Amino acid sequence: MSPSETIVLAGGCFWCTEAVFVRVKGVLDVESGYSNGHVPQPSYEAVCSGQTGHAEVVKLTFDPTVIGLRQLLHIFFAIHDPTTPNRQGHDVGTQYRSGIYCTTPEQEGVARHVIAELQAEEVFDAPIVTEVQPLHNYWPAEDYHQDFFDRNPTQGYCLAVAAPKVAKLRQVFAQWVRD
Repeated sequence: MSPSETIVLAGGCFWCTEAVFVRVKGVLDVESGYSNGHVPQPSYEAVCSGQTGHAEVVKLTFDPTVIGLRQLLHIFFAIHDPTTPNRQGHDVGTQYRSGIYCTTPEQEGVARHVIAELQAEEVFDAPIVTEVQPLHNYWPAEDYHQDFFDRNPTQGYCLAVAAPKVAKLRQVFAQWVRD
């Protein structure tokens, strides 16, 4: 059996982030959830209140022999705006912050290095505000949030926000899209 790693990414609404990463070669599992807050086992409603401190996230399990963390992070940074604190488009609140929640110290080093490279290359017009922290207090989102885009492709938010991110993945990272 191939080795696997897990990392948790916050790139705004988890529906959009999940919609992209389920299509990436080497990603074995994607689960929408909440992490890095202070309330155990939060609900969607509690997270949306802004009182739990959690971010909407996707937990990625991936095979590093197929796709490395650096490549996953390059996809991550391409599909969301890492320069706006607590906001992605019209979604505003601490739960929509940009974050990388690591399961190993090595992941934290890679994440900080990728951010430094993107800053040095001036890929974005503003500083990257993505937080990089060890993963803590992860809780899976409710069942109705899992695979939301694939189950609701004609829903308005999916058409307006998630679908363009999936299209960008297919255009910019075609070599990493599952067949």
